[in-house]
Amino acid sequence: MTQHSGETLTDRPSAHPKADVPDQLFDDPAQEQRWRARFTAPRIGLPDWARDAPDRCTYPSNSSGTWEIYAWDRATDQHRQVTNRPAGTHSATLTPDGGQLWWFADTDGDEFGHWVAEPFAGLPAGDAPEPAVAPPAAGPADALDGYPAGLDIGQRVVALGTATDDGSRIWISRDGGPAELIYQHAEDAGVGALSHDETLLAISHSEHGDSRHPSLRVVRVSGGDGAQLGETVAELSDGPGKGLSPMEFPDLPGDTRLLVGHERRGRDELLIWDVATGVQTELPIDLPGELSGGFYPDGAALLVVHTHAARTTLHRYDLVTGELETLGTAPGCVGSASVRPDGTVEYSCSSAAAPPSVRALFPDGTDSELIAPAGERAPRSVPVVDAWVPSPGGTDSSGAAVHALIAVPAGTWPESGQPLPTVFVLHGGPHAADEDRFSAVRAAWVEAGFAVVEVNYRGSTGYGSGWRDAIEGNPGLTELADVAAVHDWCIEQGLADPARCVVNGWSWGGYLTLLALGTQPGLWAGGVAGVPVADYLAAYEDEMEPLRAFDRALFGGSPDEVHERYVECSPITYVDQVRVPVLVIAGENDPRCPIRQINNYLGRLAERDSPYEVYLYDAGHGSLVVAETIKQTAIEVSFALRSISS
Repeated sequence: MTQHSGETLTDRPSAHPKADVPDQLFDDPAQEQRWRARFTAPRIGLPDWARDAPDRCTYPSNSSGTWEIYAWDRATDQHRQVTNRPAGTHSATLTPDGGQLWWFADTDGDEFGHWVAEPFAGLPAGDAPEPAVAPPAAGPADALDGYPAGLDIGQRVVALGTATDDGSRIWISRDGGPAELIYQHAEDAGVGALSHDETLLAISHSEHGDSRHPSLRVVRVSGGDGAQLGETVAELSDGPGKGLSPMEFPDLPGDTRLLVGHERRGRDELLIWDVATGVQTELPIDLPGELSGGFYPDGAALLVVHTHAARTTLHRYDLVTGELETLGTAPGCVGSASVRPDGTVEYSCSSAAAPPSVRALFPDGTDSELIAPAGERAPRSVPVVDAWVPSPGGTDSSGAAVHALIAVPAGTWPESGQPLPTVFVLHGGPHAADEDRFSAVRAAWVEAGFAVVEVNYRGSTGYGSGWRDAIEGNPGLTELADVAAVHDWCIEQGLADPARCVVNGWSWGGYLTLLALGTQPGLWAGGVAGVPVADYLAAYEDEMEPLRAFDRALFGGSPDEVHERYVECSPITYVDQVRVPVLVIAGENDPRCPIRQINNYLGRLAERDSPYEVYLYDAGHGSLVVAETIKQTAIEVSFALRSISS
């Protein structure tokens, strides 16, 4: 096979046919207002609090029309918008004493930048936040600039991870002093967890060359008795194909237990590793799905987050008795959760039908909404139903049944007996999965009369290690075999009209969309690809280094080592087989799926005079601006409607 890459066939993106931007999607004013209101309704993320001052909190919200960072003083119930940037702000945290709020400052959504700090109460008018950590005494002023690779803030010690084209670095700042480099490696690594007494730091690393299955190292970051900064205290590796994830130390003085995620039995489970003694205790938690979690404040129990069949629930596991209790959360799929010092579990939840809320489950078992932004809630949508379709991968641990979530307009299939125009939505990642959560985008497709089929193909998380890793060595084509199986099942069931099937996805899902249009041209009436990988060889050259490390692990080497494998799995290889209209949406500052490789693919479509449209936006790998998201959704749905009617 041959693949054209490394050259921009159409130098200026503006030379491509621009996507039609509809003023409205629906003639019915109520319907038009309803689909837009699901995006514009104010939302709030789960608050994070300062460890030693839990009344001081921070949370993200879209209340301003852009996702920004807010401060919340629970003692006075005062809320303050902290950031106000054109492309929005996505990451923030608090120092343990609650005195400072830190947020990550990148440029126009490019994800490259550094942490800045400001007082919790706010800055004087005209002042700007300062870098949160001073650069190394002997280094350049921008030494701490990079892609974020973990952060843990103690009272005296700060652990900070950065990633650049040169690899990974981990820095320590002690007592507010300049950063000191304690770790660097060409492969992917990051900050895991800082012990409560701030003497030990757990690091996740892939020095063995497989960032998809990392190992752990614990190093000393402070302490007496001649201890050396960065000295290794303990190592843990489960060998090839088995990853470990450092979660947290208990917030207890002198406690050296580290909660670790492992996959020794083919799914994500939990163990406790005492890094001082080396003792590992695997936890026999009797739940069928995949597990993560954290310690309760007293260190005697775990809050267990359990994901199974696209739903997430919460449980309390007693480390002394082994008793497992299912927590009585509100109906819906849990998004994130944490335990307050008094034992209250705060969490976010939603379902496909019900918009998200932030709630509190108190120790006495009562549950209520914790906090809600001012304004009307998002209108409800329709529920999803589950389908399990045999996978072409077989019936072993790496190829059981493909799980799909299906949403249809009320009163249609199966009652009507009439097949529907259907959009097959392929999630990003690939280490991710679609779940029974509220989605304004899914609801917009349903409003437009589409059946929505979300496919958790091989490569998705939540279904075991074998399912997740089944795409190794053959990414893209493996997932699409599952997508084709679900497509055929939907036609057999009378759900999908075979002449009106559209494939759609963003990020990895955008990559799969373009690959599907070239390798499965008979299945689709059109394709909508957001921020996709389109030319894998060029993408590898331009993407951020952590993604290069991921690609090496996924493909089994770099393009120099397994060149033909990258070519075989690249959408541009099959561009001459594309027969239907294509819409591509791309961010001009995207470090994950950079614009040059997308432009290469579009240039090939232009050479063939294939029907395609392009929409470019001024941000990175997605937009945090509500109006921009609405605009992109309208472009997608309008394009698909035109594709199935042509």
